[in-house]
Amino acid sequence: MMLAEWVLKARTLGASDLHLQAGTPVVVRVRGELSPISELLPAARVAEMGRELLGNEQWEQFRERGSADLSINVAGTRCRVNLFQTVRGAALAVRLLTSSTNTLKSSNLHPDLSKLTAAQTGLVIVSGPTGCGKSTTLAAMIEEINASRARNIITIESPIEYLYTNNRSFIRQREVPTHSPSYEQAIIDALRENPDVLVIGEMRTAEAMRLTLNAAETGHLVLATMHSSTCAEALNRMCMSFAAEIQGSIRAQVADCLVAVVCQRLEYLQDYQLRVPLCEVLMASSNAKGTIRGGAFSQLATVIQSGGEDGMWSFDRYRRWMDQKRDWVMPSRQVANPPMDTQPYTTPTPPPVAPPTRKPPEAPVDISIDENVDLAELARKIEKKIR
Repeated sequence: MMLAEWVLKARTLGASDLHLQAGTPVVVRVRGELSPISELLPAARVAEMGRELLGNEQWEQFRERGSADLSINVAGTRCRVNLFQTVRGAALAVRLLTSSTNTLKSSNLHPDLSKLTAAQTGLVIVSGPTGCGKSTTLAAMIEEINASRARNIITIESPIEYLYTNNRSFIRQREVPTHSPSYEQAIIDALRENPDVLVIGEMRTAEAMRLTLNAAETGHLVLATMHSSTCAEALNRMCMSFAAEIQGSIRAQVADCLVAVVCQRLEYLQDYQLRVPLCEVLMASSNAKGTIRGGAFSQLATVIQSGGEDGMWSFDRYRRWMDQKRDWVMPSRQVANPPMDTQPYTTPTPPPVAPPTRKPPEAPVDISIDENVDLAELARKIEKKIR
């Protein structure tokens, strides 16, 4: 099968991810669970898929570097693809994205998150572990702005996952390294391109974080993502990325420009057979800013617990809202009851071999004996009949 056929099959099963590796079965992730759906893939077939995706020139670069990122449309589905080398050979990790961007409502997020996009300046951080839907939440926030206000929005991503259509806003999407050699250079360039909103796909380095904070301080609304398990961990990680002697000034800078931190993880709703984001939200209240300046990040959980009137949400409080919600939106590519072939693939058991049938015994030889018959002739007849 070609990659497009595997993507179609994964989409039919309601999968979020597709994994292909030489010498192993094709694996899909459905509702967070991995299931093999094929026989072992030959190494040559996986390498052929990779070469078709990258082209000859980029394929040679991939062989030298050992990995490659790209986002493409495969069989009508927007996919983020990571191609990498393993001990078995080439492998592909394919994230199936929705064909179009979603709103906060269709992403099953709390409507209060729309308030974060109303800020004129400052920093909004969307955090969470890998694969928790940070990019989808970020895209929903961009669409919230795009539908309601005329803004110049510049996105910096690696790779570009969602393609936006200008509505009220004007959206310029840049990809690293296709359109700029690095996040750092792209952020510097963006500040000269008259943005109202700057979207940074991921703050990976201390320099990228420093430039992001500077952009948020200079009159822009900055939306960015980070990997973390809580809001406090996201802010602590950001500040600890800098040298010890300047961490105090960085904490002050973060406190001054912060709008909010949203940390999310995915939770499975058995009744709806649906995975939805469970969020923690830290708003930049005066109490939160003072805690950040003092570096007491461990106390931010208490700030969130007591900050309901400021629009903050703890995981427990957000879960109670989820328990009361009934109008969940089902993603178009998710099926409520996936076919049975999402079960682990096993080699078919051969049918039992029936024991050999025995030939029924010959009917007895009926020879009438006459007293005058020649016995030697009779013996020859019997021997001939048996043969």
